Amino acid sequence: MPKTSINSRIKKYAYCDIEQIYKEIDASPDGLFYDQIKVKRNQYGSNIFTKNDDTFLYCIYRAFINPFNIILFILGVISLITDVIRVSHFTKNATTAIIIFLMILISGTIRLIQEFRAKNASKQLERLIHETITVKRNGIIKEISADELVVGDIVLLSAGDRVPADIRLSHVNDLFVSQAAITGESAILEKKSHANQMGDIETFSQLDNIVFMATTVISGQGEGIVLAVGEETLYGSFVQNESEQKQSFEKGAHSIAWVMLRFIAVLIPLVFIILRITGGEWLESLAFALSVAVGLMPEMLPMVITACLARGSLAMSRKQTIIKDINAMQGFGSMDVLCMDKTGTLTNETILLEYYMDVLGNESTKVLDLSYLNSMYHSGVGNPIDYAIMACSTMPGRQIYYENLIKEYRKKDEIPFDYSRKFVSTLVCDSQGEGQLIVKGDITQVVLRCTSIEYHDEVLPIDKEVKQSVSSVVDEMLEEGMKVIAVARKPLGNKTQISLDDEQNMILMGYLAFFDAPKKTAKDSISSLKRLKVTPKVLTGDQEDVAVSICRRVGIDATRVITGPVMETMTDDELRKSVEEVNVFASLTPGQKVRLVSLLSQNGHTVGFLGDGINDIPALCEANVGISVDTAVDAAKDAADVVLLQKDLNVLEQGILEGRKTFTNMLKYIKITASSNFGNILSIVVASAFLPFLPMTSLQLLLLNLLYDVLCIILPWDNVDIEETLSPRDWSGKTLGCFMLTFGPISSLFDIITFIFLYYVLCPFICGGIFTQLNDSILCMHYIALFQTGWFLESMWTQVLILHFLRTRKIPFIQSKPSIPVIITTITGIMAFTAVTFTQAAPFFGLTQLPYWYFLYLLIIVILYMLLTTIVKVFYQKKYRELI
Repeated sequence: MPKTSINSRIKKYAYCDIEQIYKEIDASPDGLFYDQIKVKRNQYGSNIFTKNDDTFLYCIYRAFINPFNIILFILGVISLITDVIRVSHFTKNATTAIIIFLMILISGTIRLIQEFRAKNASKQLERLIHETITVKRNGIIKEISADELVVGDIVLLSAGDRVPADIRLSHVNDLFVSQAAITGESAILEKKSHANQMGDIETFSQLDNIVFMATTVISGQGEGIVLAVGEETLYGSFVQNESEQKQSFEKGAHSIAWVMLRFIAVLIPLVFIILRITGGEWLESLAFALSVAVGLMPEMLPMVITACLARGSLAMSRKQTIIKDINAMQGFGSMDVLCMDKTGTLTNETILLEYYMDVLGNESTKVLDLSYLNSMYHSGVGNPIDYAIMACSTMPGRQIYYENLIKEYRKKDEIPFDYSRKFVSTLVCDSQGEGQLIVKGDITQVVLRCTSIEYHDEVLPIDKEVKQSVSSVVDEMLEEGMKVIAVARKPLGNKTQISLDDEQNMILMGYLAFFDAPKKTAKDSISSLKRLKVTPKVLTGDQEDVAVSICRRVGIDATRVITGPVMETMTDDELRKSVEEVNVFASLTPGQKVRLVSLLSQNGHTVGFLGDGINDIPALCEANVGISVDTAVDAAKDAADVVLLQKDLNVLEQGILEGRKTFTNMLKYIKITASSNFGNILSIVVASAFLPFLPMTSLQLLLLNLLYDVLCIILPWDNVDIEETLSPRDWSGKTLGCFMLTFGPISSLFDIITFIFLYYVLCPFICGGIFTQLNDSILCMHYIALFQTGWFLESMWTQVLILHFLRTRKIPFIQSKPSIPVIITTITGIMAFTAVTFTQAAPFFGLTQLPYWYFLYLLIIVILYMLLTTIVKVFYQKKYRELI
């Protein structure tokens, strides 16, 4: 449980009478007057609680501080020192540093804009969350926004409400609250209004006259005075640290950055030493070695990643999915296990009451009447079972009957449903004042508390033969996939209150059977998830037989099931092995769901959890990606990373596909660019050892990378082969080094061939001799310009075109076509950047015009390069089972 601190007013007033609190806070049972509200707000603060990750500064931090930007920033600072600060006025050139800092600024700004878009998308959820609360002000009951609440306000609570502040209760009526949002525990607590006694309380959860912000009212009503708001509340004091599972995107980014750093750490000193050995000036050598590092690092990487994530989250918003954090896209891309409940996901939200029967399976209106009274007077949050039972009053000719039934029996007390008892108890009294305890809920738990049965108005003790008869009736319905609950009663005379002790020695009356039919789309959706290599696992609190029946109908393997009680007897090592083999877990508590999700993550899976209830919050927080729906309880939507606007696995399937497309396009850029850059740098290292001049200037190398990266910004809009979306995507640098070392040297091979052609054929043909034979400095400079331009064009052509050959496992343009924007951008880019060498801007970059026949050689080299890359690609895929 997170570290918490309780406001001093809570500590004090939990032990005071309510009249004393009114007096000391300057409030009254009629609420605050309007002139008091502003005073209270200034005195105690506003009811606004903003998490650290919602602040503007934190958004800036997330946008600009990442491993790639840090590397670029360091390189930019070093470039500034070597190219500007440490050189003379005439040789100063800040171009490299300016371009690097510009890349950081642009990518960070795009990311910041997307962060705010994600926040705005998250704010769309406000229409899904109960933003208004009921208060009493100046003696008038009214609805106000939760943000307007101040200390001293009188708040009225009812079933289903989320508590908007820390409140000392003054009046209660069967008030039961779930504190799962702050404790992670599923127990339902009853709240009172009396003053606590000093020395009795050990923890905040024992303060039974206080309800805390973000907890949920399960049943009953309450009224109380606000003692703390906003960041002064218990909820506001939480230290919300992201779990390790939520940091997988950052871990992947660090993994990729470290691969790049290792290459940089080797290449910078290597190039510097070679240049010094061959007679270069140390400052010039250092500047060029630095440009090598810059050339290896994909400068546009943060921008391309951000663009991919932004486009992916935008596409998902169009597919009924709200991404609260764009890094959650990673969860969709790499998710390989999806844990979910069956109700509302595999089955419909609404269920139908099929049978109401006595203990031997005969139709029984008495059982229906008892269950109707229980459901009607149950003040907890509405649920499908109660709705199905109460729908009986709409049957033809039955409306007046049930109206009279309600008039005859009045509610006196109740104990709401909780996840340990698994049933709800209601005390009703007839017109003579005779009390009757009515219980309905889980068969096992209810029957366990019954010592007799009623059959044909005769009460009989439960013996072995009766148990067998009861079991046979129930088992038959469970096997048919029906949801069955038990109904029991107990005469309580003139009692007006009930306790847990009263829920013993009851009379079993019979059963209700509900038809919980699978959704029409469920079977196809499960098949789609399996096709995407996402293993669906059902984690439900329902009975084993019901879960098995539903899972078999929709295609989930249910040959082996583990129930909650069995889980309790298993060690973590035993369960860690079993969780890989078993796909259905039934009769679970919320804590057991968390345990399963945690063990799956420890086994190396990327786990998604789809949940919508209070009891799902701990598991939502534990999963790599928490997924909720718009109909979920407020606290569950707050805890989730992603909210589906439809509770349908088809929507989730689209999200998974979009996540994988997004990450495939990101990995395309990272792997292809890094390998191309590595090939260029390797070529420079080889050329620097033999050439009497630099094969490419620092500015040309940076320009080459920049032009290529500008073209790559279109990659988020590229098509993705269907095969690339059929498996979870691994977001890490695990295979990046192998990819660079495989395809980078191929580029270097053709670079070296081009060096030989330029140095011994093209340049001597135009300048009249080999470089070492020339005495004219102007001819030497022209020789160097021709060589550098020739390699600049060859590098640019091969680097851009190889993008099309490495973006797919298939034959490019034939079996796998890039998107139209990618084709147009790359062709236009090659033509435009080639045309630069024929313009007056060329000399500024040290480039010059080449003879037209050089482009024939260039075409031949490019074709040979593509052929060899295609061959190597086949062997690479056989070895590593993947390409991108």
